Amino acid sequence: MINDRYKDMLNEKSVIRSISERASARKREIGADHVFDFSIGNPNVPCPSQFTDAMLDLYSTEPPHVLHGYSPSMGILSVRQAMADSLNRRFGMDYEAAHLFPTAGATGALAHAFRAVTKPGDEIVTFAPFFPEYLPYVEGTGAKLTVVPPDTERFQIDFDAFERALNPKVAAVLINTPNNPSGTVYSAETLETLADMLRAKQREFGHDIFLISDEPYREIVFDGAEQPYPARFYDNTLTCYSFSKSLSLPGERIGYVAVNPRATDADLLVPMFAQISRTIGHNCPSSSIQLAVARVLDDTSDLSIYETNMNIIYDALVDLGFTVARPGGTFYIFPKALEEDANEFARKAMDYDLFMVPSDSFGMPGYLRISYCLETDQVRRGVARLREFVSEVYGG
Repeated sequence: MINDRYKDMLNEKSVIRSISERASARKREIGADHVFDFSIGNPNVPCPSQFTDAMLDLYSTEPPHVLHGYSPSMGILSVRQAMADSLNRRFGMDYEAAHLFPTAGATGALAHAFRAVTKPGDEIVTFAPFFPEYLPYVEGTGAKLTVVPPDTERFQIDFDAFERALNPKVAAVLINTPNNPSGTVYSAETLETLADMLRAKQREFGHDIFLISDEPYREIVFDGAEQPYPARFYDNTLTCYSFSKSLSLPGERIGYVAVNPRATDADLLVPMFAQISRTIGHNCPSSSIQLAVARVLDDTSDLSIYETNMNIIYDALVDLGFTVARPGGTFYIFPKALEEDANEFARKAMDYDLFMVPSDSFGMPGYLRISYCLETDQVRRGVARLREFVSEVYGG
């Protein structure tokens, strides 16, 4: 007999993927140049040449058993050390190889982090708007995802609402900064207040509360700013990272969990991750991709296109009368729809071959996620189409 839970999930497909599939079908009908797919966050800038050079050199010089042999269950030691050294250089931390665990992207990192610090029946608190896949990720562990409503002016944390959500069942708090879908970058002030509250609640409840920090957009920050490193503010932090965005390598599925060396049981967590891998059928990323990424840890793709695209779209949205907060990073913007039902707005936009994601599944109805990881010319033409749509449908 098949598993009814997963059968039921067939009716709960990702809204983002479904809209992207509709956009792809439309491209096949009328040509890609005439379709403006702002639905999916698939990086469009090339990976850096240093990564390609690293791969070519590895395949030219390393013996096959090094490139293609099984990775150790906790990852290749030299790679883990290189990851630790990079984080220490960049953020003033004191990681050792023993605190790094390579994973199949940020998804794999989160899967291990959730299971390591919760048990079935525990709660993980996160903040709207949030990446919709957090819900099945957390529910798959037997824990419950509790969602805190946002401060809709700045999309920083509403600490009064957060205070109300905290209770003795809370084992972890999940943050995503820079944030998908709002583009918000949590400030140092926000992170310090968050850390103070968590330390106080640990004392009150008499148990650890881990901060799980999901950071795949860490390097995509605008206006010359930087994302403050959350683990510097709070000891019990597990940092989940992916190179999908910084190096434009989403299909390679390479990331890591970094355990703050001052976290409770810090030296046990990475060996625990290896045991978690046994229960979920995860294996470390391929040996060759670990070795290649280890050579380019401080490099990125040319990410400046995202800021260029953001400014084009932000200015147009403001000019058209949308309520929208200017993103501090990522390649997403999160305007309020021009009618109460964002699903209806998105449906009407599809008639103009504009594909955007309504926000219900992000825990915050009435908004739209617009992904602008596209060629800048395509963004400009998409903005022109958006102006046409708004003018004809909403009189803007």
